[in-house]
Amino acid sequence: MTVESVDSHQHFWDPSRGDYGWLTPELGALYRVFGPDDLKPLRDAVNVGRTVVVQAAPTVDETRYLLDLARNNPDIAGVVGWIPLDAPNAAGLIDDLAREPKFKAVRPMLQDLPDDRWIENPVLTPAIHALIKNDLAFDALIFPRHVASLKIFAERFPDLRIVVDHGAKPQIKDGEAAWQIWADGIAELAALPQGLRCKLSGLATEAAPGWTAEKLKPYVDHLLQHFGPDRLMWGSDWPVLNLNGDYAQWHAAARLLTSHLEAAQQQAIFGDTARTFYRL
Repeated sequence: MTVESVDSHQHFWDPSRGDYGWLTPELGALYRVFGPDDLKPLRDAVNVGRTVVVQAAPTVDETRYLLDLARNNPDIAGVVGWIPLDAPNAAGLIDDLAREPKFKAVRPMLQDLPDDRWIENPVLTPAIHALIKNDLAFDALIFPRHVASLKIFAERFPDLRIVVDHGAKPQIKDGEAAWQIWADGIAELAALPQGLRCKLSGLATEAAPGWTAEKLKPYVDHLLQHFGPDRLMWGSDWPVLNLNGDYAQWHAAARLLTSHLEAAQQQAIFGDTARTFYRL
């Protein structure tokens, strides 16, 4: 029996909604509507059955937009939304959204915030307790420079399920100059006692144009070494991926770079870890 694969990280958006500050006409191919009908043939071609759709705008309105899509599309297994975690009503908002069966996690856009240490702010505490109470998870969208603060945050909330998006975004195009700080950060995060998860996603976007699986291999190997297959989950980061690759190319590269693993370990990366972590 073939076990269903899961894409743990993709996006849908409609620029006319007006709340994607980063999504501008200068981004060319990304500046259009991307919806479930656009992704389905790409998923079908590589036998990916369901997906987790992740927020791309820092608004509750966009979260509700994604939940509306999920309600009408069985292929969307879960939604990672956005909440103003530092707002006085954050805990109440989380309680409200938790009533939606496909609402699985929240993601503050940490990489875009002016304060790299924002995640350490004690004002977030009521919201994080609300996540834990409702059995919801936390996506950490970080660069290597955020590792120290994420460690403080994770140690403060040992019962919170945390996944690191995009392998903490190694600056692959910068080569050896950026390797060590990323590699050390991954080792530190993976060693935290609550067992953080990590997404095998976003690497193509951080690589130089014309990347190959061989170019990504040291990064995938390092993630495997420290997180292991049972704590890694594959994601496409589509359609952002289209800036420097395509769905089939990245899926094939990830499959190739994990092909030496046992079947059950590959199954973990391409489905089981996401199913367990997000309660799909």
